[in-house]
Amino acid sequence: MASLPKTNIILYTSGTPNGQKASITLEELGIHYEVKNIEISKNVQKEDWFLRINPNGRIPAIVDKTPTSDGKTREKRIFESGALMLYLCQRYDPENRLNYSYDTDEYWEVVEWLVWMQSGLGPMQASQSRQYSTVQPGLTINRIEYGIKRYQTETRRLYQVLEDRLAEQAETAGKEGPWIVGDRMTIADIANFAWVNWAEWAGIDVEPFKYLNQWLDRINERPAVKRGLDVPEPFVMKEKLKSKEGEEEYAKHHSQWVMKGQEADQKKHG
Repeated sequence: MASLPKTNIILYTSGTPNGQKASITLEELGIHYEVKNIEISKNVQKEDWFLRINPNGRIPAIVDKTPTSDGKTREKRIFESGALMLYLCQRYDPENRLNYSYDTDEYWEVVEWLVWMQSGLGPMQASQSRQYSTVQPGLTINRIEYGIKRYQTETRRLYQVLEDRLAEQAETAGKEGPWIVGDRMTIADIANFAWVNWAEWAGIDVEPFKYLNQWLDRINERPAVKRGLDVPEPFVMKEKLKSKEGEEEYAKHHSQWVMKGQEADQKKHG
C-alpha cells in the first residue's frame, strides 16, 4: 500500500446524507481529519465565515491544509459533496481503492453515477423528506399528500434504476459484489448509499428491491462506513423511526430547521 502524506484536513459537516458521503469517504480512505460540527438547525452554514468556505451555504465542505509534496503550504477549500469525493480520491487514493484510474471507462462510469445521484436521487429524495411534513404553529405535523405521492413515486423509480443496475452487475460480480461500477465499492456506491440508507425517512420500503437491499446491508456492515455514519454525532434516524413517537419527534426537529432556513432565505431573497 502506498504511503499517504500526513493530512491536515478540516471537515465541516452535519449528520445528513450529504455530510455522511464525505465522512464515509474519509474513513474508507483512512485519512486523518478534524471535524467541525455545523449546526444547520441554527443556520450556522449561512454565517459569513462559513460562506467564505462554501458560498452556497451548504454542508459538507473541507479545507485541506496538507502541505504539497515539496513542502509548500497550501489551503484549498472544496465544497459540494461530489466534488469533494472526487478530490479526495484524486489526491489521497493512489491505489484506486474507491475509484478507477483517470480516463478509463470505469472512471467515467463512476462519474456518471455520481452525477446521476447528485442531479436525480438526492434532490428527489430530499424533496420527498421535506414534503413529508411541515411544522405549523403549535408544532403540529401537516402532511402534504400531493408532494408525498409525487416524490415517493419518483424516488421509487430511481431506486428501480439502481436495482436494475445492480442486477446487471450481479451477472459478473465476484464474491463481494455486485457494485454499481466494476468489481469494488467506489464513491459512486458511497454517494448513492448515503441517500438510500435514509429510505425510511422518505417513507420508502427497500425490501421489494432485492439487489438494492443486499447492497445496502453489505455497505452498512463495513467498519469504516459505521464510523463515517456517526460523524459528527451518532446516527440515530433508523432507531428513532422504529416508534411513532420517535418518528414524530424526529420529524418536528428536522422540519423546524428546514422551515427556519426557508424563512431566512425568503426574507433575504424573496
